[in-house]
Amino acid sequence: MCRAFDLFSGAGGSSWGARMAGATILGALDMDPTAVATFRDNFPEAAAHVYESPAEKIDPQEIADELGEIDLLLASPECTNHSCAKGNGQRSEDSRMTAFQVTRFADALKPRWIIVENVLQMASWPKYPTFLNALRRRGFKLREYKLNAADFSVPQSRRRLFIVCDRDTRPAEEIHRVSNSRLGAGSFVNLDGAFAFSSLRSPRRALATLERAKRARQQLGDRSPFLLVYYGSDAAGGWQRLNVPLRTVTTLDRFAVVKWEDNQEVMRMLQVPELKVAMGFEESFKLNFGTRRDKVRLLGNAVCPPLMKALVHGLLTR
Repeated sequence: MCRAFDLFSGAGGSSWGARMAGATILGALDMDPTAVATFRDNFPEAAAHVYESPAEKIDPQEIADELGEIDLLLASPECTNHSCAKGNGQRSEDSRMTAFQVTRFADALKPRWIIVENVLQMASWPKYPTFLNALRRRGFKLREYKLNAADFSVPQSRRRLFIVCDRDTRPAEEIHRVSNSRLGAGSFVNLDGAFAFSSLRSPRRALATLERAKRARQQLGDRSPFLLVYYGSDAAGGWQRLNVPLRTVTTLDRFAVVKWEDNQEVMRMLQVPELKVAMGFEESFKLNFGTRRDKVRLLGNAVCPPLMKALVHGLLTR
């Protein structure tokens, strides 16, 4: 049995994937009340040991004393101040230094394995080599992976950095991809009236939105539905077809779907049930807490479970 603890757990994407691979989730820690409530809801077996606190304010030895042996430490340190999504905004070094909470918790919990997840830009952080060396000094053999969720049957193109650590043997050079074919966004977007649409050409609609839709229609040349990148920068014209994976889900509403209805173009934002599938969560994963905006944020911050399942399965079957 693999006994796991999830540090910076968010709503529980890493733990959901690890449990799919055979791990037993014993506990978690996150400072977001909505994330903690969601985690407890989905992992009732671990609810008594899900801590709502900044990691630096918790004594990990107390957790170790309560839980006993831990085999696997999952960790997704704060990523916003590494991410390009922050643009030119000032970076918080205190926030980026939360990565070193991983080594502090590893000292107390003494896991055989650690999996650290973050945005790709973490590898450009000046202290990144120091962080890796801190893991090595604790006896871990490391393998760094840059993986795309779309290679693991997730209908989203989402590239992330994973640092996989093993005390006994260096992790495998390659992670087994689930499939050579990628799922398109059309696999989860509902066009059949489950959610309400409104006119694309509403007076309230931003000119930039209409320009993006115009570019899409010029390329498609017919009445095919498509997705607009409604929020955030985009280098591909601000739209995408439904037969390719969704671009990266973020913590704010980013995508709208456009279709023809009653001889006019109508649109709506992608909804939480659709985004949940886009992130690779099973239907049984519950999002019962917070506002719609909270749920979008929890999903945008999450780790795609099928990808974590593949990583953990790779460790447990070596």
